[in-house]
Amino acid sequence: MTAIMSLCAICVLLVTGIVIRSCFPVFQRFFIPSSVIAGFAGLIVINTLGHLLSPEWFAAFGKLPGFLINIVFAGLFLGTAPTSLKKIWHLAAPQFCFGQIIAWGQYVVGLGLVFFLLAPVFNVPDVFGNLLEIGFEGGHGTVGGLAETFRELGWQAGTDLGYTVATCGMILGIVIGMILINIAVRRGYVRDVRTFDDRETLERIGFFRREEQPLAGKQTVSPDSVDSLALHIALVGIAILIGYGIKQLLILTDGMTPASFRELHIMQSLSLFPLCMIGGVLLQLFLRKTRLDMLADHDQMKRITGAALDFLVVAAIASIRLEFVIAYWAPLSLLVLAGIVWNVFAVMYIGPRIFENAWFERSIAEFGQAMGVTATGLMLLRTVDPKSKTVAMEAFGYKQLLHEPVMGGGFWTSLAVPLVMLGKGMMIWFVSIAILVIASVCWLRFFNTKKNLKS
Repeated sequence: MTAIMSLCAICVLLVTGIVIRSCFPVFQRFFIPSSVIAGFAGLIVINTLGHLLSPEWFAAFGKLPGFLINIVFAGLFLGTAPTSLKKIWHLAAPQFCFGQIIAWGQYVVGLGLVFFLLAPVFNVPDVFGNLLEIGFEGGHGTVGGLAETFRELGWQAGTDLGYTVATCGMILGIVIGMILINIAVRRGYVRDVRTFDDRETLERIGFFRREEQPLAGKQTVSPDSVDSLALHIALVGIAILIGYGIKQLLILTDGMTPASFRELHIMQSLSLFPLCMIGGVLLQLFLRKTRLDMLADHDQMKRITGAALDFLVVAAIASIRLEFVIAYWAPLSLLVLAGIVWNVFAVMYIGPRIFENAWFERSIAEFGQAMGVTATGLMLLRTVDPKSKTVAMEAFGYKQLLHEPVMGGGFWTSLAVPLVMLGKGMMIWFVSIAILVIASVCWLRFFNTKKNLKS
């Protein structure tokens, strides 16, 4: 009953968020998602009226994100069309390099700030520095996936602080992204921009006209056999099961490692969600090999993962415990500020020097993802390139195939947390510096261009 009531509460909050966004143009102008508004509405209700309501309404909020993120990552590549690695690499290589520079830079900035300022002054743990990449590059889903790791390793506040960084990143990513877009328009970097004032009333609110409503996906099987949505949910479940199996195998390998490494229990602390992504990739490869890939439609998968992410964001924000945020407000503010400065620097300095064409469009998409979620990056990209006249959308999409398995909730994001929490923080920082240097050398050697620099 508790799970049912919590699910109903999230549904009420999500609809409330849609209504609030529809009634107040300020949220529309800054493209604040309804799920974020709903999450804040839940946070206010819980912290002001929570004592008047049954605890069952919100009891499962803290557990849902850790479950839902497995769905998001399991369906990430299910139903995708086959594309040659050569084509992906040709278009996405500089995009991938740029994304890696931003992501590894967040580790360098975050951990460095902790080692040399935040830990000595505010006595925060080393893993505090991981929150920058987890919250900004990863987002609410990644934090939810790491919640169990934080619990197992004894830093309960990490989940709430991670959600706070993710929320700040999503909101500030949109606000600062729009500021950067206005600067780009004034300087002539982009011209084909659809501003808020250019949009029709329904489009501002976030609704489609009845005659323009797009299809949510293709039905790949006859309902006489099984409902198509049920099949796609089942495929997501199988991908999660494969990911769980991979984790159990990795846990078994703990016994084969040296004693000093075995005591850290790294594989036990490894989050499940990046392995679910691997499970989805393996399942998709199997479907292609057996010529059954027509059973999985990627548009339907996007509806499943998108719905899971919206519910996840509502539950994540609403379940933030404000006492942790208040206790860490000063170092948290400095961490977020440092992350913003690094991301803006990457867009305005590295962006025009790494992309031969459409440098701002390609940079602003990465900025959105590096501050919140992929959807933020796509929203900013659609603002500056509404008709997809540049290669930005295609390059950004292909880059995700290479980037997501590693950073922003990928394998390294999940692995770095237990390593830092178990005393390997300085090692992780030096590894991050080394890879950031390698990525920068690749940029300067293979992708460096000065064609787009303007005086």
